[in-house]
Amino acid sequence: ADTACKNRPLDLVFIVDSSRSVRPEEFEKVKIFLSEMIDTLDVGERTTRVAVMNYASTVKVEFPLQAYFDKASMKEAVSRIEPLSAGTMTGLAIQTAVDEVFTEEMGTRPATFNIPKVVIVVTDGRPQDQVQEVAASARTAGIEIYAVGVGRADMQSLRIMASEPLDEHVFYVETYGVIEQLTSRFRETFCAVTACALGTHGCQQVCVSEGASHHCDCYEGYTLNPDKRTCSAVDMCAPGRHECDQICVSNNGSYVCDCYEGYTLNPDKRTCSAMDMCAPGRHDCAQVCLSNDGSYSCGCYEGYTLNPDKKTCSAGLCEWIIDCYEGFILNSDDKTCSRAITSSLVTAEESCKCEAIVALQDSVTSRLEALSTK
Repeated sequence: ADTACKNRPLDLVFIVDSSRSVRPEEFEKVKIFLSEMIDTLDVGERTTRVAVMNYASTVKVEFPLQAYFDKASMKEAVSRIEPLSAGTMTGLAIQTAVDEVFTEEMGTRPATFNIPKVVIVVTDGRPQDQVQEVAASARTAGIEIYAVGVGRADMQSLRIMASEPLDEHVFYVETYGVIEQLTSRFRETFCAVTACALGTHGCQQVCVSEGASHHCDCYEGYTLNPDKRTCSAVDMCAPGRHECDQICVSNNGSYVCDCYEGYTLNPDKRTCSAMDMCAPGRHDCAQVCLSNDGSYSCGCYEGYTLNPDKKTCSAGLCEWIIDCYEGFILNSDDKTCSRAITSSLVTAEESCKCEAIVALQDSVTSRLEALSTK
C-alpha cells in the first residue's frame, strides 16, 4: 500500500489482447501484470477508478469504472478473466471504450472534475481493423493512450494509436514473461509527475497543477477566455500597458516601441532622441537648413529669397533711390524733381539784367525737367 499513487486520481481503462496468438500461460502473465498495476494505484471511488476490457475478434467489458472501488475485489475480478481466442480487433476495442466505458453512466467522472481519462492497450499482434482514425478520435476526445507491445507486436501500429510524445507512450517487451517490468515504468508515469503532465488537461497554453486537479493559465500578453481553457491576445499598447516613449506597435500579445519622424530609438528600445535633420543627405534645402527639434525648415543666403516651394532660393532685386540735381528737390512720389524756390536780392544797378536772368533760368529749368522725366 505504501507504494501506491497518492497524489492524482485517474479514470483508467486496461484493454488487453486475448487473441489466439496469446497462449494461455502468457495470458496469465497479463493478468499478473494487471494485478500488480492495481496494487500501485490509489484505488477508490474518489481517487483512481479502474476498468478492464478483453478483446479479440469481439470485445468484452470485464468490469466498468464503477464496478469496484477496492483493490481486493478488483484483483479477484481480474483473476476470473478468460481469453476470447480469435482475431485482433484493436480499433473496435478502443471505439468500445470511448462509446461504452468512458461514460458517466458507466462510472466516468464529469469533465468538470478534470480527472484524466487514460487507456493502456496491451497487444502482441497487428490490428486486423482500422485503428488510426479510431485512436485519433479518442485522443481528440481527451483520452490519453499508452500502447504496450509484446513479442510479435507491430511497432508501427503501436505508434499510430499512442498519444504524443511517443517515447513516453509506447512500450515494448520481448515476452509476456517480463511484462511485469513495466509496472515500475507506469508507476513513475502516474505518480511522479503532476496532473498537467498527462497531456489531457485541455489548456491551450499553460496548465497549473493543484494536487490532483489543475487550472489553465495564459502566457504574458494573453488573457484566459470564459471557457477557462483557451487564451486571447490582449492589446499590449493600451494606455498603461507599455513603456514606449512615443509609439507602441502591438505584436500578437507583445509589443515593440518606435519613434515619430525625425527621432531615433535609443538602445533601451523604449525612449527616443531627436535626429539632426540638417545632417548631409537628410534634408532637401537648396541653401540653408534650419534644424528644429526633430524637424527642419529652409532658408537662403543674403541677397536671395525663399521660393514658394519653401526649399529653393532666387536672387533678390537691388535697392535703389532717386536723387535730384543741385537746385532741385524730390517730389512726394519719390521719383520726380522740381526746381527749388530761392530768394535773392537784386540791386537797382542790376535791375536791368533781371528779365534776361529770369528768362535764362526758366529755359534751364525746362531743359532739366525734361531730362529728369526721361
